[in-house]
Amino acid sequence: MPNIKLFSGSSHADLAQKIADRLGIELSKVVTKKFSNQETCVEIGESVRGEDVYIVQSGCGDINDNLMEMLIMINACKIASAARVTAVIPLFPYARQDKKDKSRAPISAKLVANMLSVAGADHIITMDLHASQIQGFFDIPVDNLYAEPAVLKWVRENIPEWKNSCIVSPDAGGAKRVTSIADRLNVDFALIHKERKKANEVASMVLVGDVKDRVAILVDDMADTCGTICHATEKLLAAGASKVYAILTHGIFSGPAISRINNSQMENVVVTNTIPQDTNMKHCNKINTIDISMILAEAIRRTHNGESVSYLFSHVPL
Repeated sequence: MPNIKLFSGSSHADLAQKIADRLGIELSKVVTKKFSNQETCVEIGESVRGEDVYIVQSGCGDINDNLMEMLIMINACKIASAARVTAVIPLFPYARQDKKDKSRAPISAKLVANMLSVAGADHIITMDLHASQIQGFFDIPVDNLYAEPAVLKWVRENIPEWKNSCIVSPDAGGAKRVTSIADRLNVDFALIHKERKKANEVASMVLVGDVKDRVAILVDDMADTCGTICHATEKLLAAGASKVYAILTHGIFSGPAISRINNSQMENVVVTNTIPQDTNMKHCNKINTIDISMILAEAIRRTHNGESVSYLFSHVPL
């Protein structure tokens, strides 16, 4: 593939390497380091003049450092005369701060969008945005890819009794996601209505739908402290579900998440590798990963060649 450069930030080098292998190209040279005062320094190690540049950096780990590193890398490539700079952000940082839900609350996702645009990004590729309207915060093209085709494939291959299952959303916000998956699997769906006292703390839950003697598959876009999915698991088992699986696009797993999963009665917690999961998998044998590098790689290839990306919304590339 001529005129293409793929750079990796320091947040998820493994995913960037898988994307490069899939595209049949080498990762381009970049050195990221910190000065003693903790300022980020980036040195692009090869010419990008007139090239189509892709920078892979996920919003995980030290989120603010990684975000700053990505902005600096975008700007470094832009002022080195790159023809186009695309930020590949599997997990978009600050995506949960997407609306003004109380007075004087910031809309941080919009701020991040502005920063990316000002740094010089010409295009954004991301996956399962927490809220689709974040695409409207940008004045540049945004491709919001879906993990759904990969999730459907995993369900059919790994849950023997999937035909007698019920897809469950742990909150009302994910209703659209679960109805889409339930339709494509031709099974029923249920919702759990929850009320929060404050962020990361759930007050009460009500199950809407029938899961008795069925396999319940919880589907959500992200799990952070895992309070919601562990509460939901208890609720589903109390309502007569035979087994509970959780399938999440972004497994953030901060704070007490791993111990909660270990102590829960879930069969498996399945996440994609938009965030590195090696450490979490060592501490919890219930966590399985779905590789989505081929979806991102195919999106990069199609974007570079000027082809349509919409095929990826409903198919996993072979």
